[in-house]
Order: sequence, then structure tokens, then C-alpha cells
Amino acid sequence: MELTSAAFEGQAPIPRKYSREGDDVSPPLEWSGVPDGVQAFALLCEDPDAPRPEPWVHWVVANIPADARELLEGEAKGVEGQNDFGEASYGGPLPPPGHGTHHYHFTLYALDQPLDVPEGIPKQKLEHALSGHVLDTAELVGTYER
Repeated sequence: MELTSAAFEGQAPIPRKYSREGDDVSPPLEWSGVPDGVQAFALLCEDPDAPRPEPWVHWVVANIPADARELLEGEAKGVEGQNDFGEASYGGPLPPPGHGTHHYHFTLYALDQPLDVPEGIPKQKLEHALSGHVLDTAELVGTYER
């Protein structure tokens, strides 16, 4: 699979609009090359450059419909989990000022079945639910610096 965005190229800066300094809306995403048998998608966005042992979770989405091939700007199309800002929604980049360039990994998972998960599920529980159901993955990495 391939994951892209009309808002930014891979390994390029994410526009301020999609950060917590801007409008804090999720960027548009599109994917292609979906494998046969997909029953749902899940999406995680994380910042492994956060100054802590675990990556900072910016977005958790489960049960994106199998026929979806995009998420429009500000759209989730599924069950949103809890991010590390304590919200069940997208939370855009907001690295510490002067901490250098941070990398935001948007990872899309093609699944062989929808997941039985509640709204507000944390990343760790979603990852457990994904186990054994991932047919393919795609990743898009954007950067942000303050």
C-alpha cells in the first residue's frame, strides 16, 4: 500500500495549519494499492522524537470503512482513540520549542476484519487488537519544528 497527503510530501514539513499552533485539523490522506480481503483500516500518528521514552501519540483511528481510500481534511471516518493530549481526536504537532525537527509517522493498517474497540481506546489497546489482523501497512512521515 501507499499512503500520501495532498498537504505535504513524505519527509517534508507538515503545514502549520495541521499543527496545534494552527487550526489543529487532521491533514488529508489518501491510500492506494489496497490488498484483497480488506475489511477495515486503522490509523496511528506518532512522534518518536518526543522527549520521553514512548512516542507521543497524536491520532488513533480504528474501523475506517473497507471501501475508504481517503480521509478528507479534518475527517476520521471511524472510531477515534485517545491521543496523548487526552482527547479522542486528532492532535497536531506541537514539539517543544528549540527541540529540533520532529518526525510524525502516519501509519495505515489494512485489516482482515473490523475491530471490536470502543471510542477513546488508547494506542496500546488498539495495537493489541490489531495483532493477527494486519494484511498490510503503509507509512507517511512528515516533519515539524518550532
